Amino acid sequence: MALVFRNVDADVSDPVETWPFEAVLTALERGGLPQWRRLAVAIRRRPWGRVARYVEQAVAVAHPFGVSEAMLDVVARARSEAEASERAEVATEVRELVARSGRTQAQLAADVGTSASRLSTYATGKVTPSAAMLVRLRRAVAA
Repeated sequence: MALVFRNVDADVSDPVETWPFEAVLTALERGGLPQWRRLAVAIRRRPWGRVARYVEQAVAVAHPFGVSEAMLDVVARARSEAEASERAEVATEVRELVARSGRTQAQLAADVGTSASRLSTYATGKVTPSAAMLVRLRRAVAA
């Protein structure tokens, strides 16, 4: 039996990113693997986006049997992977800034008000610099 939305201004075939909250709730409660997979793909694409938030809200409100934990796991895993990717991207930028600066890490660190060891942790991705520190690094290299 195919899933059908009732009293919702959306069709199951529409992109899930356009579904209203009620459609996401219906898909979780009465849908199946095809709809859940589509929701998971949208969540992986935008881990903090509307679909992810709607899934969290739907689980909090209705606790759809059998899919709640799995969908919350999809959200958590997507966010964790996105954060790791973002940290790696920032670390890559820091390494590129150090290389472009023509200075040693110690010299560049001194120019932006941090230690060489702290700058090293930024470059390896162990620590993510603040937005202000990233701006300082960019400005120091551009100068």
